[in-house]
Amino acid sequence: MSGFDVVTSVVLGVGLAAAVGFRVFVPLLVASIGAYTGHLQLSESFMWLGTLPAVVTLSVAAVAEVAGYYIPGVDHLLDVVMTPAAFVAGILVSAAVIVDLPPLTKWITAIIAGGGTAAVTQSITALLRVKSTATTAGLGNPVVATAELGGSLVISLLAIALPLVALIAVVAFVIFAVRRGRALFSRRNQQH
Repeated sequence: MSGFDVVTSVVLGVGLAAAVGFRVFVPLLVASIGAYTGHLQLSESFMWLGTLPAVVTLSVAAVAEVAGYYIPGVDHLLDVVMTPAAFVAGILVSAAVIVDLPPLTKWITAIIAGGGTAAVTQSITALLRVKSTATTAGLGNPVVATAELGGSLVISLLAIALPLVALIAVVAFVIFAVRRGRALFSRRNQQH
């Protein structure tokens, strides 16, 4: 595999990890289906992810997770549980698609880039849900849940089809969220 292919697999891993921050099981399911249908290359120790039992199990988990985010109160509980789960899933999905790197380099990259990206994305979406609850008494949370599901699905598919475009979209989302957060805190400080 060329250096370009290695970089592409790292970018793919980071894109899938970012999507994990929106929904934990949706990107894993997309990666599983991609591998099962032959559209996604997995590293040797993660070939199990491309099996029919993995596709079925992740389908059930994804449906349960998505449905849970539409139930008031459960959505916040899921955010508490899914924040550490997103970090772990971001590491695993990154490691699954990063190929032809020495094991130590692969795992360090998966932990820092994959886990870190998933944790940042999950933290931003959890804060967005808290703000939605505070400003709409929870009535806006289904809209947030739908946007998160869409973001997870789009970023997952983009990561597989166009990894660099997915990475650019993730960076743009993080920059947008950070700027909005700064503006919000700046307004609060000016009011006090």
